Amino acid sequence: MVFIQFAGFTFGKSASAYATPWHGYPGNNTSFLLGGHDTVTGVNNIQYTAQFGNGVSGTIGLDEGIVFNRTSIANTSNGVNAVGGQANVYGGQKAPDIVGNIRVDQAWGVFQISGAAHLVNPAYYGTNPNVLSALGSPFPGIPASSGSELTGHPDSKWGGAVMAALQIKNLPTGAGDDIKIDASYSRGNTKNVISTSAASPSFAMYSGTGLAGAYQSVGFGYTSDAVFGGTNGLLPTATQLQLTTAYGIRGAFNHNWDPFWSSSLFGSYSAVRYNDTAKVLLCAQYTTRNAAPGVAPGPVPIATSADFSCNPDFNVAQIGLVTRWTPVRNLTFSAEVLYINLDQKFTGSAILSPGGTKPASQVYEYKDQSNLSFNVRAQRNF
Repeated sequence: MVFIQFAGFTFGKSASAYATPWHGYPGNNTSFLLGGHDTVTGVNNIQYTAQFGNGVSGTIGLDEGIVFNRTSIANTSNGVNAVGGQANVYGGQKAPDIVGNIRVDQAWGVFQISGAAHLVNPAYYGTNPNVLSALGSPFPGIPASSGSELTGHPDSKWGGAVMAALQIKNLPTGAGDDIKIDASYSRGNTKNVISTSAASPSFAMYSGTGLAGAYQSVGFGYTSDAVFGGTNGLLPTATQLQLTTAYGIRGAFNHNWDPFWSSSLFGSYSAVRYNDTAKVLLCAQYTTRNAAPGVAPGPVPIATSADFSCNPDFNVAQIGLVTRWTPVRNLTFSAEVLYINLDQKFTGSAILSPGGTKPASQVYEYKDQSNLSFNVRAQRNF
């Protein structure tokens, strides 16, 4: 972070005015604790903070919206890939994110309410390249290239997020113990819920299966700010942006055993939800399209089982424990274990070609997934 502060103003790269004092680290080492905002490494911004007395302050600011505050926009006419993902069709930045907070700092702890407004700006509708290949020519007046200006684009929409955060100090469990917790809700601003110190993840997780004939099981979780449809199949359909809803909660209990040893129990729960129109657009990639007589069919559908159902909603739950040893001041050794569970909503199975090291054209069962990780860290502060 590099910034200048003068008379209540902050200019440069610093934490967003939307952020909590602990960012994405209520008690954890991992930078992948989801459930809320994280600009711990800084974002380009301008801020003004006013002090009202008795520990009450307010901050308003403008954040650069591209680097940290976006996930993706899906144009479903471009097709879904074999692991449920979509190409990102965000347009250029037309407006900064407008952010702010009201904060109370007292001996008992901290309480903060934050808000953010984020412009969701899509690129052009485009034409489906699979359809153009089948027809041998573009639709009248539309070039063969996908994403032309002549196809138009959905209207931009303002989305945003709100967050409430609380820190409770002076716990009876021990000196220096505290609880930190924050809860978030967003619409069209999913980065403020499914957030890390870098990019927001989408999920494609694999494990074993008990389904006869299946190679493995898979769980999908596609993270986006919005969904729209361009020319889907053979019919030039055009929908407006369908903003994605997300909400989450995360927190930690931090305990000091003695001056040298401490532990934190932390966790989070996050959810991503698509409205009915977005679900139709996303799930159309998994259904058979019937072409008109004498007209070539559209994109080849993914072969699915009879009990297949498509639902792109998903939840992510995390719980972890970290223990630290500080033998001398400013030197800390720590060990952390983290469990994550992906609660995906697809059912049945499908023949997929996930890419990478996964074999192509195999049957994969849709199933919830989990993962357990362990890391150690040595930290020296100067």
